[in-house]
Amino acid sequence: MNLKSKHNIYFIGIGGIGMSALARYFHANNKHVAGYDKTPTAITDALSALNIQIHFDDTVEQIDAKFLNPESTLVVYTPAIPKNHTELNFFKAHGFQVLKRSEVLGLITENTYCLAVAGTHGKTTTTSILGHLMYECGVELTAFLGGISENYNSNLILKGTEVSVVEADEFDRSFLTLSPDLACITSMDADHLDIYGEASELIHSFKDFSKRIKPKGKLFVKNGLPLKGITYGIEDHSDYSVQNIKIENGTYVFDVKTPKRVLENLEFNLPGRHNLSNALIALAMAVEYGCPHQQLAKALASYKGVKRRFTYQIKTEDLVFIDDYAHHPEEINAVHQAVREMYPKKRTLAIFQPHLYSRTRDFVDDFAKSLSQFDEIVLLDIYPAREAPIEGVTSKWLLGKIKNENKQLVSKANLLKTIQKSHAQIILTMGAGDIGEEVKHIKKELSLAS
Repeated sequence: MNLKSKHNIYFIGIGGIGMSALARYFHANNKHVAGYDKTPTAITDALSALNIQIHFDDTVEQIDAKFLNPESTLVVYTPAIPKNHTELNFFKAHGFQVLKRSEVLGLITENTYCLAVAGTHGKTTTTSILGHLMYECGVELTAFLGGISENYNSNLILKGTEVSVVEADEFDRSFLTLSPDLACITSMDADHLDIYGEASELIHSFKDFSKRIKPKGKLFVKNGLPLKGITYGIEDHSDYSVQNIKIENGTYVFDVKTPKRVLENLEFNLPGRHNLSNALIALAMAVEYGCPHQQLAKALASYKGVKRRFTYQIKTEDLVFIDDYAHHPEEINAVHQAVREMYPKKRTLAIFQPHLYSRTRDFVDDFAKSLSQFDEIVLLDIYPAREAPIEGVTSKWLLGKIKNENKQLVSKANLLKTIQKSHAQIILTMGAGDIGEEVKHIKKELSLAS
């Protein structure tokens, strides 16, 4: 399919983080863009500010007439949209080209030099570091991010169309539409078992992804994963390895051993060994692409992070409030490691909103174990997202498995009161649901209290 022949792009689920990045991309390339979403959010507000028309009722009557011509309109949808969606079924029934977001991303990357970041954790941060490094090195690129970059205040980094940097998403196997030149796999922990059934199927899918790399391309893998490629790791014998780690005023200072030389005294400002690993693989891919070392060192030091990825909301001597997207036991472990490394002697309150009934069911014991590590734990009810309830799968069930007496299940209405009663110096909010909406209220309350 030739994207150049489509002048109008209509998005069903335009407010999604990946969908909105594509919408921005097409808008920047002078296409007419419009779309539907279920509810208004900060993301849809930002798109509306670009004069992109968005409506929130699932009805064909509200779609602008120019998007109702099958010859000139491409329809893009997200797999999160239900099968009985009126607009989606209208477009399918009337001969429109209707593609998943991942298929459109595949078409865009086919005709560019593509760097793809895959893995069950670390994709968004790694992609945004890689996009930032290459942008600062003057590469003409478009980077599609699964989060809002603090450096650009956007989920799209746009400096040209020769190179594309993309998040390769394993959900719904959508990364199998990509054809990367350079790709990495950060992790292959079990997740999305509602889609895959077995963890072995997920691993098989990553192996299939590794075969999608173009003939002269390269695959980078975290050391220890069961795939052949250029390895990377922390304080080990990988092809690319972080060595001599120090923490100076909350900043990592370290060396990187590459296959050809050692880059000394690099600086990186995000806490946590998992983020150091993300920085390393982004650096390795940029080095293999051909970015100059000195510019890369400067760019790495200026990287500010992604919203809701270990984002400091308040950072004072007496009180620290951090918000993070962690929604898998391994991600909670990574947040815990980062907090303990930065604040070894301070009391920590973790507020967690489980995401999906199926994920809670599949990993309940691992969730309990990872959450038990914090000094105090507050659970909110499960955020259902696309799922119907599963009998017996509740936050109360998870709470019962947490081996720590300082635990409670709280409604959103009582969350602020609960936080006020705590003597913790470090407060964490974690989860991929709508807990992010509570952050501004918590921040305001804590700021007033202090």
